[in-house]
Amino acid sequence: MSKSLRLWRLVKSEHAATAFDGEGAFRYGGRWNSRGQRVVYASGSLSLAVLEVLVHLDPAGYLPELSAVAIDMPAGAITSGDFSSLDMMSRGLPWSLRQTRAWGDQWTGEQSSAALQVPSTIVPNESNYLLNPSHPNFAQLKIGEPEIFPMDARLR
Repeated sequence: MSKSLRLWRLVKSEHAATAFDGEGAFRYGGRWNSRGQRVVYASGSLSLAVLEVLVHLDPAGYLPELSAVAIDMPAGAITSGDFSSLDMMSRGLPWSLRQTRAWGDQWTGEQSSAALQVPSTIVPNESNYLLNPSHPNFAQLKIGEPEIFPMDARLR
């Protein structure tokens, strides 16, 4: 029996139906992709997914309704890269966007796997995952139903 890995995606509930099309990353780019590249970001734990969402919210703004989606995928569908060459302290950020985007864009273009394990910028000892919706093995992912995620009011 092959091992599988559970990943998590936390999205605004209004976007839950399209959470795996890569449209947001395509339009705006992200830490690990340039604009024009379709990828889906997921985290290795639900708690890391919460931190990844919170860091992008306006602290004075309202917290949108969020939905959590579990993703189960075969461990063999994941590429783990050696990121030791990344400049860890470029301009006060943990990693240079130019470096990380180039790495992610290369992976997307090569179509070498359905998922790429990358270090979290917030918690570098934990992992986030880029999912490639255009990869032929993307269909191997078992994507759960979105469930409303009740955010603790103290985090607002």
